[in-house]
Amino acid sequence: MSDKQRTYFCIDMKSFYASVECAERGLNPFETNLVVADQSRGKNALCLAITPKMKSLGIKNRCRLSDIPKNVKYEVAVPRMSLYIEYAADIYSLYLDYFAPEDIHVYSIDESFIDATHYLAANKMQPTAFAKLLMNEIANRYGIPSTAGIGTNLYLAKIALDITAKHSADHIGVLDEDTYRRTLWDHRPITDFWMVARGTANRLARYGVYDMRGVTRLPQDVLYKAFGKNAELLIDHAWGREPCLMEDIKNYRSKSHSVSFSQILPRNYTYEEARTVVKEMAINGADELMKRKVIANKVWIYTGYSNEAIPPTKGTVKLNFATALESLITEAAVRAFEKTANRNTPIRRLGIAFSEVCDEGCAGYDLFTNFEQVEREESVQRATLDIKERFGKNALLKAVNLMPEGTQRERNEFIGGHRAGYDDPRRKS
Repeated sequence: MSDKQRTYFCIDMKSFYASVECAERGLNPFETNLVVADQSRGKNALCLAITPKMKSLGIKNRCRLSDIPKNVKYEVAVPRMSLYIEYAADIYSLYLDYFAPEDIHVYSIDESFIDATHYLAANKMQPTAFAKLLMNEIANRYGIPSTAGIGTNLYLAKIALDITAKHSADHIGVLDEDTYRRTLWDHRPITDFWMVARGTANRLARYGVYDMRGVTRLPQDVLYKAFGKNAELLIDHAWGREPCLMEDIKNYRSKSHSVSFSQILPRNYTYEEARTVVKEMAINGADELMKRKVIANKVWIYTGYSNEAIPPTKGTVKLNFATALESLITEAAVRAFEKTANRNTPIRRLGIAFSEVCDEGCAGYDLFTNFEQVEREESVQRATLDIKERFGKNALLKAVNLMPEGTQRERNEFIGGHRAGYDDPRRKS
C-alpha cells in the first residue's frame, strides 16, 4: 500500500457472545461446543451465537436449537447481554490505548472500524503487524478471538474482513482497489458483499448480473433506473471505491428521526393476545419518548404471522398533534393494529415505530384540548418515569402488564431483547 493511501482496520470478534461465555468458563471456543440460547423459549429457540468449533461441524450460526444434529453434544449458555456489553466496553478501552476516539467507529457490539493511517509510522509498524498486535491483545486480555480486515477505504476494510480474512491463515484480510478487482470481481454469491441484500441480488439477476464484475459492465442508466440514487453506492462498491471517511461518519446527523421497538413473541398469539402486547409496547414507547424529551406525530404498527402463513401487515395512524402522552399514543397504536392485523392467523412478531419525531418544545394542541388534563397526565407520566429510573422498570406496572399474555414485565429485565444476566451466578466478581 502506498504511503499516500489511507489505512483502515475493521476488527470483528469471532462468535462474540459464545466466545465471551467460553472465556467466562475458561474454555477454548475453538475446542468447545457451546451455543448461546434461551432454552425457556422452547426447542425452536434461536441460537444467538455458536462457537467456531460448532461452525466447523457445518452448523449455521443463526440456527435454532432444533436444527443442531442430535449426535452433537453441546453446552447451552443463557444470553447475558449486560456481560457482553461489559466485554465490548473493555475491548473499546483497549483500542483507546492506541487510537483517539475520533478515529474509532463502533459499527456493532462486536465490530469496529479504525482509521489507522496516522498511527502506523508513530508505532513503526506495518498494517498487518499492527492489526495482529491488536488481535493478540484482545485474546490475551479477554480471551476473545478476532479477525481483521485492512483496506485503503472503509468499504475495502469491511470486504477484507467479511470475505478475504476467511481464507487467510492469520485471520487477516488485506485489500486495495487493485487486489479487490483482481481477486473478488468474480466472487459469488454477490450477497457476500457488504450492503448487497437478497432483494438487490434478485434485481441484478434479472439483468444477468451475479457478481461485481457484472455490475461494472452494466450500463449506469440501467442501474439508476433499477435502484435510483442507491445505484451510485453500488457502482462505487463494484469498483472498490468508497468516498466516505471516518470524519464523515463522526459528523453525520440524521435528517429524520424515529423511535422503534420490535419483539418475537414467545409463542403463537391470538389476535386478542397480540392486542394486549401492542398496548404494552405503546405505553413503553410513550415513556421512552418522554424520557428522550421528544414527541411524535405518527404511530406505525407491524404484525408478523407464524410460519409466514400470510405476508406481514402494517399500518400507520397520524395523530392530530405530536405528543408523548400514553393515552393518545396507546389509542393510536391499537387503532393501527385493529385496522390492519389479521384476526384469524396466529401472530408471532410485533413492531411499533414513532415517526415525525421532534423536540417536546414543539408541542402544539388544537382548540379542543383540555390543557389541565394534558398537564395532569404529563405530570403522572413523568413521576412514573422517575420512580422507574430510581427503583427499576418493574417498580410500577400497568394492569395490562399483569395479563398472562403480557411480555413487558419480562422484557424489562432484558437488554436488546435478550436476558441481561445481571444476577447470573457464573459471572466473575
